[in-house]
Parts: sequence; structure tokens; C-alpha cells
Amino acid sequence: MFPKEEYIKRREQLRKLMTNGLIVFLGNEESSINFKDNWYQFRQDSTFSYFFGLNEPDLKATIDLDTNEDIVFGDNLSIDDIVFTGPVESIEEQVQKVGVSNVKPAAAISAYVQDAIAKGKQVHFIAAYRPEHLLELSNILNIQPSEVKGKESLELIKSIVKLRSIKSELEIEDIEKAVNTTVEMHYKAMEMAEEGLKESDLYGAVKEIALANGNNTSFPTIMTINGQILHNHYRGNTLKKGDMVLCDCGAENYSNYAGDLTRTFPVDTKFTKEQKEIYDIVYDSYSTAADLLKPGQLFLDVHLAACKKIVEGLQGLGIMKGDADKAVKAGAHTMFFQCGLGHMMGLDVHDMENLGEQYVGYTEEMKKSTEFGFKSLRLGRALEEGMVLTVEPGIYFIPELMALRKKENKYFEFINYDKLETYKNFGGIRIEDDFLITKNGSRKLGNRLPSTSDEIEAFRNNKTRL
Repeated sequence: MFPKEEYIKRREQLRKLMTNGLIVFLGNEESSINFKDNWYQFRQDSTFSYFFGLNEPDLKATIDLDTNEDIVFGDNLSIDDIVFTGPVESIEEQVQKVGVSNVKPAAAISAYVQDAIAKGKQVHFIAAYRPEHLLELSNILNIQPSEVKGKESLELIKSIVKLRSIKSELEIEDIEKAVNTTVEMHYKAMEMAEEGLKESDLYGAVKEIALANGNNTSFPTIMTINGQILHNHYRGNTLKKGDMVLCDCGAENYSNYAGDLTRTFPVDTKFTKEQKEIYDIVYDSYSTAADLLKPGQLFLDVHLAACKKIVEGLQGLGIMKGDADKAVKAGAHTMFFQCGLGHMMGLDVHDMENLGEQYVGYTEEMKKSTEFGFKSLRLGRALEEGMVLTVEPGIYFIPELMALRKKENKYFEFINYDKLETYKNFGGIRIEDDFLITKNGSRKLGNRLPSTSDEIEAFRNNKTRL
């Protein structure tokens, strides 16, 4: 939790961006695994956390834009609860720490909101991403659940995006702590990897570091020898000579801020010739993108520059051919780079994704593409000082996609399919780092981690850190 002045400032900034009405914030509830009291690990709603900072379940809050009244709705634990939890601070004590003085029982929010509606107030809320949020909004607004969708406040969504996109110094400090824990997770994976271990051995070791230094991982760790599967969560393969391990993981610290890094490294102490060639192409793409980061720069153009660098590199190996710009314009690069270059990061590893990528990563003038290879680009708009984002190019040889595009007679002008066939079982490589946009450029967050193929091989040989 930050000092209460931080939360007071955030709520004041929100008031200045909004017009009038009542804003409703829903915190998260406990969620059962297989019976009521066997809970999944609790994670507070990020927007609730941003404005109210309270990390307890079953809380709700309102901001009245007309009266400047902030209220937190929640119930104190009963003695039956305390027997199991031990003593905890009262809700009244907790809200004082975030600059709120008014507390009402949890059940009172329905009557409070209904009274506001009766007085003609507009009620602002964001879209529900959990079913319990949908039911709660249905109850609070006294409408059917099917009627809730479509009544979300676009004014509120855009105001939250405007505020949360630019990170304060306190936020940057906490994000960097999460990134540094993530660096430790990657060092552990690269230290451990050897023939005979399973992917799950590495997975368990890196998750232990995240748990020891914060809440949890910021997303389910990808630890795989099949890097061509972009979000591969199977962990039963045994590492063997000639394999590469793709580790995409992140830590979430106690304040819920995230880290997100990816490295690909050989099970052996060195990459094979072909692995090193492809790795170096990905690194060149990553470096090109990182060098372009600065305020005012369209991230879509950074993505396209990274794509072109991949095409040029693959042309050098005879896998691609023709004009590189035309190849990117035609989408031929999506044979190898099917996903977006990066995303914003903060309280969510894909920051504010529940608010809608069209509002977070794009503008009214700049619509998100629906084309293959571009529809997963979560960020396209101009960068601003204070944004935190990832840069994560990759090359993925997906046999099913290769066969499909060849059958469709696509990209023959740009792809040498005979040469490509020899890479059918190659796998995939991704490199990812987290960046803060500064006044004149950017700064890579976190402690140093091997990035180039030479640095990774040096570490795999002698385990000496940079």
C-alpha cells in the first residue's frame, strides 16, 4: 500500500476528468476451487486497488462526483471469522490509510445507488469481467444481468485509462521491484536447465522465487521446449540435448504490480548454428524496436520496424525473399511473427486489458486491426512519458501454419517454402524486456539479464552473472 496521499490524488484526478454522477467500484470476492472455503488465492481488482488500495475481499466503493463524497462498503469480520484468520484491522481503520473516512455496510450499496438513480444521477461503472461482478451490478442497478452489458461508462473507462497509463514514481519503483524478482526467476531457470530435467522442474523453481518475494506470478509461467506454441502451459516434457527452453515469466509483488520477461536459451551450453542464427535475428529485431521507443512514437510503427528486421534477417538465411517492405505490407512476416510486439504493464501484466484494448492501446482515430498477426497487437498508439511497456519480438516456426499457408498458395513471392521446410521442427524464440518511456527516450527496467546469444552462452558455461 502506498501513502494515503497517493490514493487521494488519484481520486481527485479522476474527479477532474469526469463530469457528474456516481462512480461504482467493485472489489473482488473470494472464489472457491472445489468447495466453498477452499479458495483460490485472492487477487484484488486492479482498478479498485488503484483508487482505494485495499487488498481485502468483498469490498465496494463509490465516488460521488457531485458531493465529493467517497464511501467504502464492507463488513468487519465476525468472531467466527477471526477464530480462523486471527485479529485484523477493522474496515474503518483500513480506509483511513487511503484517505477515506466514510464506511457503510456491504449490503447498503444497493439502496445507496438506487437512491442516486432516483435523484437522476448517472451511475458510472466499468465492464464486468467476473460473473459475480455481473450479478452484483445487476443487483445494485436493479436490472437483469442481460441488461448490464452495454451500460458501461465510456467516460469512466477513458478516464481510468488516461490516469493508469502514466505511472507515478511510486508505481515505477514497485514495478521495478517486480521486474527484479522476475530477473531472479530467469537466472534460476538458466542456472538449472540440463538434460534429464523436466520443464516442470524449472517451472516449480521459478514460481518459488515469485512466491518468496511477492504475491505470486503475474501470469501462468510459460516454461517450454516447444517455443513455437505461443502460450504453452504443458510442462511434462523432458529436456534433452539440442533443445531450447523458452521461459516467459513474471513476478507480482505485494502491491500487485507486475514484471514480465522472456528469454530463450539452449539446454546445452551453446546454441546450435541454426539456433544462434535465428536468435540473433530476433535480438536485432528487439534492439531495433527498443531504440525507437520515445514519447510521440507510434508503437504500431515500432512493431512494423521490428517485423521488417525479422524479414531482412530471414532473407539472409534464404527463408524469405523479395522486397522487405512489401513482404511486411502483405503480411508475409506473420508466418514467423504472429503476435504483437508488446503491451502496457502495471497493475495488470497486460495493463487494463479488462477495460478494452481499443481504449487502452488505441485511439478513436486509430482502430485496432482484425487481421492475422496484427489483431494480437495490444498497443499501437503514440507513446507517452511515464508509460511502462514490454518489447517482445519472436520467431516461431509453426508446422500447422506453414502447411496451411502453402496449401493456400500464400506468400510465394516472399517465402522460400523448400528452405522453410528444413525449419519445420525448429521451435520458437522470443526475447522480452520491460521499458519505461522517459522524457527523451526509454529506460530498460530491472537488473541486467543475459540478452545476446553470446551473453546467454557465457552464462550457460560459467554461471557468472552480468
